Amino acid sequence: MAALIYVMGVLVMSVSSILLLVSYARVRRRLLLWSGVCFAGLAASNAILVVDLVLLPEVNLYVWRLAVAAGAMLVLVFGLVWESEK
Repeated sequence: MAALIYVMGVLVMSVSSILLLVSYARVRRRLLLWSGVCFAGLAASNAILVVDLVLLPEVNLYVWRLAVAAGAMLVLVFGLVWESEK
């Protein structure tokens, strides 16, 4: 049951990322780009969660998960700061 929830998290983040990036391609608002990249990073973090807890439970990927999620959030913070300066 937990594996299903983890996979659903990956799917939701991936679909959100795709929708944001498609919207960016249509209207060219850079905040949509930063948000789409952030959600793609969060989807990657959730994918690492699936690998860590479901596929390879004997391997500890906790630090990698957090690093990818932190990088994704830093991209969004950078985008927010960059857009507020203009």
